[in-house]
Amino acid sequence: MKWTPLLTAPAAIVLIAPAGATVYMSEQQAMQTIFPGASFSPAGKAGVFRASSGGIVVIDRVLGKHEYIKYAVGITAGGAVKHIEIIEYNESYGYEVREASWRSQFVGKNASSPLQLNVDIKNISGATLSCKHITDGVRRIVGQSQSLKGQ
Repeated sequence: MKWTPLLTAPAAIVLIAPAGATVYMSEQQAMQTIFPGASFSPAGKAGVFRASSGGIVVIDRVLGKHEYIKYAVGITAGGAVKHIEIIEYNESYGYEVREASWRSQFVGKNASSPLQLNVDIKNISGATLSCKHITDGVRRIVGQSQSLKGQ
């Protein structure tokens, strides 16, 4: 049988096709969801915004399994997590981190909270790396919140 490269082309195209990115909202929409009615100003650091109602919003991204996850974390003036929003998710699996019930576990956590997967944040089977990396990212942001606010 003679080898024909034409037959291998569709398989090659499928293998290199990137996973589709799902953009759930803009950064501005995420900030308004976290601090409704507030206005925002840059806090002097990339991706950090002060809310007129107090607190800050940090736009960050973490690696899921292979692709980045872009999310926003709202921190109250007292340093506790107010809300998190998933802005963009690029992985084929693990999108369940966008579920409100999973994200609500972060509300009220502060720098003295463990903020560790399987300690005070529950894992989602099939989304372990996304859960872990978002949790690590939120812990990093909460730990830096005082310096991010510029105080």
